[in-house]
Amino acid sequence: MPANTPQQEAPVVIYTDGGCEPNPGTGGWGAVLIYGDRIKELSGGAPDTTNNRMEMTAAIEALSALKRPCRIVLYTDSEYVKKGITEWIASWKKKKWIRRSGPVKNVDLWQRLDALVEKHQVEWRWVRGHTGNTYNERCDELAAAAIQAQRRGGSLKAAENL
Repeated sequence: MPANTPQQEAPVVIYTDGGCEPNPGTGGWGAVLIYGDRIKELSGGAPDTTNNRMEMTAAIEALSALKRPCRIVLYTDSEYVKKGITEWIASWKKKKWIRRSGPVKNVDLWQRLDALVEKHQVEWRWVRGHTGNTYNERCDELAAAAIQAQRRGGSLKAAENL
């Protein structure tokens, strides 16, 4: 755990989601950060990407939005992201980002995510998507809106509710 993270402080709860239509294709991501009664929503997208890259980008952008080391409970509906950061990454790093089948995909994003995780105490949790979880559904809405914004040739501004 980073030395600057107080044990007794309540965690920041983060929900993330990303998607692509089609995959690969136009992508979007969304994140909801919750700290006490404060909620911050973030979203964005890319014109030519993959679902996995958008899932990872959601987590990266959410963690990047934090201004100091924090305790975090991060919910993702992506087993790729959760298993990648909690189970697979140590081996990938040890083997210099090479797997039996070749180079690890999305190394640039894995390295960014890994660096961000080093700054915080993150507890990763998987949540089943599209099952009525309020914040997971909101992330899905944000990602879908970002996809539509990309198709219109623009981008969405992050919304913040305080």
